[in-house]
Amino acid sequence: MVPKIHSFILQGVDASPCEIEVDLDDAQLQRELIVGLPDAAVRESLERVRAAIGNAGYPMPQGRTLINLAPADVRKEGPMYDLPMAVGLLVAQGVIHHRAPVGIPNAGGDLCEDESVGLDPRRALFAGELALDGRVRPIRGAIAMADLARTMGLDAVVVPIDNAPEASVVGGVRVFGVSTLAEVVGLLNGDLPLEPHPPVDVESLLATGTAPIDFAEIKGQESVKRAFVIAAAGGHNIVMLGPAGTGKTMMAKALPGIMPPLTVEQAIEVTRIYSSAGELDSKSGLISVRPVRSPHHTASSPAIVGGGVVPRAGEISLAHHGILFLDELPEFSRPVLETLRQPLEDHVVTIARAHGSVKFPASFMFVAAMNPTPRGDVAPGEVGQREMDRYLSRISGPLLDRVDLHVEAPAVPWRELSEGKTGTSTAMMREQVLRARAFSKPRQGDKPNARLSGRELDVMMVLDDASKILIEQAMVQLGLSARAYDKIRRVARTIADIQGVESVRAEHIAEAVQYRLLDRRV
Repeated sequence: MVPKIHSFILQGVDASPCEIEVDLDDAQLQRELIVGLPDAAVRESLERVRAAIGNAGYPMPQGRTLINLAPADVRKEGPMYDLPMAVGLLVAQGVIHHRAPVGIPNAGGDLCEDESVGLDPRRALFAGELALDGRVRPIRGAIAMADLARTMGLDAVVVPIDNAPEASVVGGVRVFGVSTLAEVVGLLNGDLPLEPHPPVDVESLLATGTAPIDFAEIKGQESVKRAFVIAAAGGHNIVMLGPAGTGKTMMAKALPGIMPPLTVEQAIEVTRIYSSAGELDSKSGLISVRPVRSPHHTASSPAIVGGGVVPRAGEISLAHHGILFLDELPEFSRPVLETLRQPLEDHVVTIARAHGSVKFPASFMFVAAMNPTPRGDVAPGEVGQREMDRYLSRISGPLLDRVDLHVEAPAVPWRELSEGKTGTSTAMMREQVLRARAFSKPRQGDKPNARLSGRELDVMMVLDDASKILIEQAMVQLGLSARAYDKIRRVARTIADIQGVESVRAEHIAEAVQYRLLDRRV
């Protein structure tokens, strides 16, 4: 009999089935072989597995050992197959008893009455990296693995103990966290009464998530805070222009606090991305707060959008349902900035490779900050203006066209900094945002205004004559594109929602036009 052990293949953020087949032969020639398109890490697995089995006190088979990873036309990578290979080898040798659970007919057709029978290895999904002494180390993609097991109708997943919290986020399947290979053998043979990991209370974790910074800590900048309320209420992208030290970075990091909390589905989706990238905190097992990613301006294009021989998520996918914050925007290389244009429109990024393509979700709010000059301030007169124009020209017009709000963050006067008064708080701003979202929900559901199409805008905001004249003047005088025209309408729709009025008036259009700061400068 050839044992068949279930595992998984991580493709982007999703998991697909992988079956590990083990065939032993008593041939005199000692030979070990792994087939099924393994990478170098998988080919080295047999050496780790051999040492782990021996050091755990179990025999390693002699003679020819053939392990097949099916399907054979999909590349396998990473050390996650160590544990299922070891389980398959131990089943093939009879160390793990391949018996049916209690109440299930055995090979002879009789019901099994042995209460000590453990977990059936044919009804579980296995993954884990083995240390040489038999310890089980964590892997990537455990939450996707648990979701696959539920889809396949399996009873349980067996994962490293550090991955048990994230796998338990997925309901409908038992999750066993193990620390050593001996625990796995005891679990499968019924010698170890191991309890499944308790399910994670996702809703409670989401209710306790808070942003690290309160807007009340930021002195002044009330006009910028107003722009952030509009951005959060409508899901709009925003760029801030101002000298160094005016609180631009703090406001970007405080932004998640005024945004609507993650839903259960969104939290699980974000957690899958972090798990696949190996960046998930093993203690919590769940991303409960909207992420804020702030890559350094020296980051490469693959680091931002994702890539690699086996594609992995980049910063824009790690910012999914959160914020991608680019500080010192003109310092990023032009090719890196241009790679953002397609994800900003499509909210997904596709990484194409010779053996196939992988799609990563990339629905994020784009927040950027920039100084007026490389020095961080502006020199007076015409010379200073030319220096600022040269610096801002590093950013292409098409990229700025995709940003809804351009706002100025001026230097805060000393008097405001020295006063003990606090500014508008996160709680006050969040109340405005949630009220605006609740006002728009009967009209368009959970779809934010930033995602409304031109056709939907035509239906949801019929402009009066005064509004049409105002927006026509802005288009002509500023030389705005058709994309900027829709951006203005979307922002105006959000401003009206914040005020709780259904009709978009000229005053809303006027405020929306004021947020095209960089267009006005051009």
